[in-house]
Amino acid sequence: MGPVDGHDVGLLLDLIPKVLAKRGPVLLHVLTRKGKGLAAAEADDEGMHGVTPFDKVTGKKIASSAPARPGYTAVFGDAMKQAAKSFPKMVAITAAMPTGTGLDAFAKAYPTRFHDVGIAEAHAVCFAAGLACDGARPVAAIYSTFLQRAFDQIVHDVALQHLPVVFAIDRGGLVGADGPTHHGVLDLSYLRCVPGMIVAAPKDGNELRDLLWTALSQDAAPFAIRYPRDTVPAGYDPAVPPKTLPIGSWEILERGEDASLIAVGAMVEVARGAREILARAGVSAGIVNARFVKPVDGDVLAEVSRAARLLVTIEESALAGGFGAGVVEALGDAGLSRDGVVAIGLPDAFVTHGTRAELLAEVGLDAAGVAARVLAALDRKR
Repeated sequence: MGPVDGHDVGLLLDLIPKVLAKRGPVLLHVLTRKGKGLAAAEADDEGMHGVTPFDKVTGKKIASSAPARPGYTAVFGDAMKQAAKSFPKMVAITAAMPTGTGLDAFAKAYPTRFHDVGIAEAHAVCFAAGLACDGARPVAAIYSTFLQRAFDQIVHDVALQHLPVVFAIDRGGLVGADGPTHHGVLDLSYLRCVPGMIVAAPKDGNELRDLLWTALSQDAAPFAIRYPRDTVPAGYDPAVPPKTLPIGSWEILERGEDASLIAVGAMVEVARGAREILARAGVSAGIVNARFVKPVDGDVLAEVSRAARLLVTIEESALAGGFGAGVVEALGDAGLSRDGVVAIGLPDAFVTHGTRAELLAEVGLDAAGVAARVLAALDRKR
C-alpha cells in the first residue's frame, strides 16, 4: 500500500481495516497537520502555533505596538550565536521548538551544531547526555513545563554522571495566554532536589548572557538557566561583553533595615516596584538578586538576615520545595534564625489563562501584592 494523503479522520478510519487485513508487517505513518481547518494556520503552522489576537476570517494578526525591548527568548537566541564562536564544542538541542526557543537563527548559522529531535523531550535530554559523554557541550533549550517529561533522564542520564549539560529553560513562571498547560511553575522544585544540579535565573538580559557563559565555562555539573516569557527590563546592552559569574553568588542591589526582598529572576523587577511602594509607607526594604537558586549564597544570606527584621523570598514558582524552602533550609544549616521569613510564590493551584501582567496581579506577584504581604508581615511582627 502506497502513501495516502488523509485529509480527515473519516478517511483514516476507512484506512484502518485495510491495514489490518494486510498480511505481514505494516508501517502506518500519520503526520499531523497543524491548524487543520483554518487556511491561515495551515499556511503558517509555526507562526500560528502560539497565537496573539487575530482576525478569525482572514487569519491576519491584529497589529499591536511592538515592545520597546527584546524578549528573553530573543536575547538567548542571540547569545547562543555569540557563544558558538567562543565555545566551539557547544551544540544546541531543541524538541520541535526551534522558533519558540529562539534557536532558529542559530540553526541557520550553525546547521551541523543544531539538533531538533521532535516532540521528544526525554530523548532530547538523553541525547544531550550522550553528546556530553563524548566531549560536546550541549545546550538543551526546552520549555519549563515540557522539561517535566524528562525528569528521569535529568536524574539518571545527566546528574548521576555529573555531566555538564546546560538546560536553557524558557517559559519559566506564568506564560500568559497559553494557560495552565504551559505555565512553568514546578521547575525550581523539581530541579532543586536533584543532587549536584546548579539552578540559576537572570534578573535581566545581560545577566542571561552572563549565566550562559558561566554555564559553558564550567564542566563539573549540569547547569539550568530559567527565564520567563517576557521582555527584558530596561538597560539591556548587547554590546557589553558577557562575563562569568561566581557560581552560587547573589547580588545585593539595595540595603534595608525593615525587610530584605530576596528575589529570583524576573521577580527582581517586581521587588524594585514593591520597594518604592514600601518606601512611601515608611518601610526600609533592601533587594537581593538571588540569581542562583542552588547553591544558595550563604554569606549574603547571613548578612541580610542580620541586617533586616524580615526576610522575604519572592519566586514565580511553586512554594513547595522551591526557593523559599531552600532559604529556610540554609538558615537552619547555618544556625541562623528562621523567624521572620516570609515566602511569596505561586498558590497551590493551577493558574488560568490571561495576560502575564493580569495573572501576576491575580496571584499577588506584582509590586502591589508583594508590598501588601510585606506590610502585613511587619504588622504581625510588631
